[in-house]
Amino acid sequence: MQRGPEAIQRWEDRTYWPLIIASLLWLIAYSWKSITDAQGETAIVLWAVIGVTYIAFVFDYLVRLVLAKPRGAWFRGHLLDLAIVAIPMLRALRLLRAFISFGTHRQSAGTALRSRIAVYGAGASLLVIYLCALAVLDAERHAPNANIVDFGDAIWWAFVTVATVGYGDYYPVTALGRIWAVALMAGGIAIVGTVTATVSSYVIEKAARGRDDDEPATRGQMRAVAQQITQLAVDLGRPAPDEGTDT
Repeated sequence: MQRGPEAIQRWEDRTYWPLIIASLLWLIAYSWKSITDAQGETAIVLWAVIGVTYIAFVFDYLVRLVLAKPRGAWFRGHLLDLAIVAIPMLRALRLLRAFISFGTHRQSAGTALRSRIAVYGAGASLLVIYLCALAVLDAERHAPNANIVDFGDAIWWAFVTVATVGYGDYYPVTALGRIWAVALMAGGIAIVGTVTATVSSYVIEKAARGRDDDEPATRGQMRAVAQQITQLAVDLGRPAPDEGTDT
């Protein structure tokens, strides 16, 4: 069996859309189960969909780990993939990949990177809020003295929590619900930081546009100019400038 980056790339190309579809199916099944508090045969079907998609993600991770060479370096460089397998909520993040490639191939490197960050930031924000609302609803719905008992309460609580408003009208009473609340608070801090960094980068680029003459030349740029001068001299049949001179 061939191993290495090329083998992994071929595998990822073949499984890209199947895993995107699996992520969507998982999101639909988990949402349906949590929002409707599904019971009986419906719950069995939804749990089956959730289980099959879980197996698909585990299988994908194990195949790529087997194909990796060296495995230790690949493992250390793909901890997020391991987290996606271990934490079901993160599987929905794969859906964001379907939106990244659209509209960025003609942009500059900086603009494309900022566009990706913006898409990931906005998409991750909504997913974190939505999925934490579902998770807290699952944990709280049947708990004694719970005040988050339907999806409307849960989504309101999630938005209030991530915005750090903290009205206190809804709050988790179970240990698991509070763990998800802490995760949502941490996610809110990360979301605010991502948005701030993206806006700052955009403002700086706008302010610097049209002022290239004020930017200092790098040593690499100076070497490139020297090489072009040397090549031009050779083309004209004249002695080349001394290339050993450090500009």
